[in-house]
Amino acid sequence: MSKKIKLLIVDDEVKFLESIAKRLELRDFNVTKATNGQEAIDAAHNDKFDLALLDLKMPGMNGKDVLKMLKDEHKYLEVIILTGHGSMDSAVECTKLGAFSYLPKPYELEKLIDILQQAYEARLRKKFSADQARIEKLTSLATGSSALGILRAMREMDDDEK
Repeated sequence: MSKKIKLLIVDDEVKFLESIAKRLELRDFNVTKATNGQEAIDAAHNDKFDLALLDLKMPGMNGKDVLKMLKDEHKYLEVIILTGHGSMDSAVECTKLGAFSYLPKPYELEKLIDILQQAYEARLRKKFSADQARIEKLTSLATGSSALGILRAMREMDDDEK
């Protein structure tokens, strides 16, 4: 990988969090750790991540709540749920909320890395498609609008991007 994938890992089990973070850092991921949902939300406000790996069952804000908040705030962020307390119902619910994938603990490292890479590729495709649409809109505006009209449209597109 030429650019490290920025990954947010959220798990209340500190030993597990440290272990998985080290394993993924050795695989060239740029990892930020959070031990609860609020830390994850704060980290995502302060930095942009490509992917998030969330534990489902945590005290306070659970993984579903964090998933919903992250997806509402960061439309290109792909989220993978990794849990030891999963069920088919929670997997379906998380998928409906926008989770890219749902994996049980214990996990196989190679399978996790494969899913992280697939999620990153999906993120890039979504972002590229949105960028292409933006370029097409700007090109269309440039041929038929005043400079002030173009600037207004660009501001609106920037507001939509947030």
